[in-house]
Amino acid sequence: MPNNRKLVSSPEEFDADAFSQAALALHVSSTGEYDGMSPHAHRKGQLILSLHGAVSCEVQDALWMVPPGHAVWVPGEIPHSCRVTKNADTCFLFIEPGAAAMPENCCTLAVTSLVRELILFLAEQEHAYSPDSKTARLAAVLLEYIPDAPVEALHLPVSRHPKIRQMADALFKNPGDRRTLQQWAIRLAISERSLARLVKNATGMSFGRWRQQLHLMIALSHLAEGKSVQSVAGIVGYDSVSAFITMFRKALGKSPTQYFSSLD
Repeated sequence: MPNNRKLVSSPEEFDADAFSQAALALHVSSTGEYDGMSPHAHRKGQLILSLHGAVSCEVQDALWMVPPGHAVWVPGEIPHSCRVTKNADTCFLFIEPGAAAMPENCCTLAVTSLVRELILFLAEQEHAYSPDSKTARLAAVLLEYIPDAPVEALHLPVSRHPKIRQMADALFKNPGDRRTLQQWAIRLAISERSLARLVKNATGMSFGRWRQQLHLMIALSHLAEGKSVQSVAGIVGYDSVSAFITMFRKALGKSPTQYFSSLD
């Protein structure tokens, strides 16, 4: 029988697959930026919930963004790696295969306050709970409500193609880079038409739409850390704060201030 719950400084210190319980939760707070281990997988599916700060999870050629009040769902046996922003407060919920009607593919979910509190409560319980215990009944309620969480489009397709990867890595390091598609094509030694086709085929988006989504992901991460809208607009290369707010509102339906206020 595995040992009961203990405090951990990172989710990698905990082997969820050593337990047969339907659902287990960890509550992890971080004072510094955390880069997860290289891609790994679990038998159990994993729901990564952001309470404060932001979490990014790279899975299946895509980067999934988890701002506060949201969670990314990673089905079992799918390699993934995670990163959290400074001072993040995060919960990891591990779900046994078949225990809940969860999506078959990775996705970002908007989490209700009820589900959030149930996960937090479960994280305080012993992991090796018996099937007829109060904890087991609470886990059953949690697993009944989680599949109802709405899916949100907070992800960025990131192809393994070396040219797209090179472009993505450069833009993550310098999101304010405003090089045109033509200029990127010259840098990558490919024709503009070929690069446009490559981006579309690999990501399903035009270059402009893909870069805007990248800016949105980076902006969400910085805003979740508490940076001002004005500073974040500059980080992602917007000369005008109003233009940045317009982009944000078109993508998420609210201004940055309204969006994060709604997550409280």
